Amino acid sequence: MVPRRLQRTLLIGAMVIVGTVPALAGRGALAAAQDGTPSAAGTPDGGLVAPEVGIETVPPAVEETKGPHGETAASYRDVRLSANELEQVRQGGHTAALLMHTSSAFTRALEQGAIDAFAEMGVEVVARTDAGMDPAKQQSDAETAMARQPDIVLTLPVDPVQAAAAFRPVIEAGAKLVLLSNVPEGYEHGQDYVGIVTDDLFGIGQAAAEMLGDATGGQGEVGYIFHDADFYVTNQRDQAFRQVLEERYPEMEIVAEQGMADPADAESIASAMLTQNPEISAFYVPWAEPAEGVLAALRAAGREDVSVVTIDLDTTVALDMAEGGNVVGIAVDTPYLLGYTMAIEGAYGVLGKEAPPFTIVPTIKVTRDNLAEAWEASLHEEAPAEIVEAAQG
Repeated sequence: MVPRRLQRTLLIGAMVIVGTVPALAGRGALAAAQDGTPSAAGTPDGGLVAPEVGIETVPPAVEETKGPHGETAASYRDVRLSANELEQVRQGGHTAALLMHTSSAFTRALEQGAIDAFAEMGVEVVARTDAGMDPAKQQSDAETAMARQPDIVLTLPVDPVQAAAAFRPVIEAGAKLVLLSNVPEGYEHGQDYVGIVTDDLFGIGQAAAEMLGDATGGQGEVGYIFHDADFYVTNQRDQAFRQVLEERYPEMEIVAEQGMADPADAESIASAMLTQNPEISAFYVPWAEPAEGVLAALRAAGREDVSVVTIDLDTTVALDMAEGGNVVGIAVDTPYLLGYTMAIEGAYGVLGKEAPPFTIVPTIKVTRDNLAEAWEASLHEEAPAEIVEAAQG
């Protein structure tokens, strides 16, 4: 099973919106940096690049993070248009389609980033879809959207095998395909798609290890729950956490480890680890949904003393952190910048400019001290009131 926000929330349901899409309300790319929102986009020469995050981020691990086929990572700040290129795109009368895999706070932020970038480039968004994590629905969405003849298509392929057939008509129609995280089976960079944009996978695992080390004083026994599936995104994050913990925190020892394919199994896994290793003082959990199960196991065992780190923002997990509970760190990505960068790569496609095969965006370390600010910087929306109030308490 692919995790909730790596194939971003296992929601079932389908909502298709086809038609001209105006810029969404809310903070755009020109928001000020001091409140945690992205700082102004643009380059000194009048070109276009995605904005800075606006708060402190983890330095990009461009040497360590690799793409699905071992591609070397490029930073999102390296994906940019010159003033002349930007003007060419603006004069081109281009259109775009956003074929999303699901509907969530993550995808809302990603879409907003893409729409803001396209607005800067004079590109009209003519179709938006939500596949509800259904590969067949995604194929239908692609067919429906292509009736509008977009020049650029941004998407996350739900299933690499079925997506290979689903997006072939997009390529044959001459549209430029930009991918989030996954790549359809057999597709070649520069031939079938412009580029892949995703998280800083090593950086996220590194951030989780550093926050756990900081919270525990670099001491203690750790329960390590990893994603038991062949998926390069989670595999790299999990392995990075372990590598950084072992290299930098020699007084922390992983005393129990188990793979997890189904997030629903996390509670029973954590309970068994606690029973067999009562001295465990910390847990690593590969993303927020199974972290909820680990928190349930800790509450059942009365273990308020155990620290937890995980990945991806989630209301339940963030509220535990805000209330001073077990969660001491959440490593998160920056979906607004994912969408913004994907849109610029779409412009690369219509210009015939080669994009990096694999591009990453920054990671934010979320703690109780910066929770509200980091929520907005990551998801491009205000944190829920209950979380803000709890964090201030």
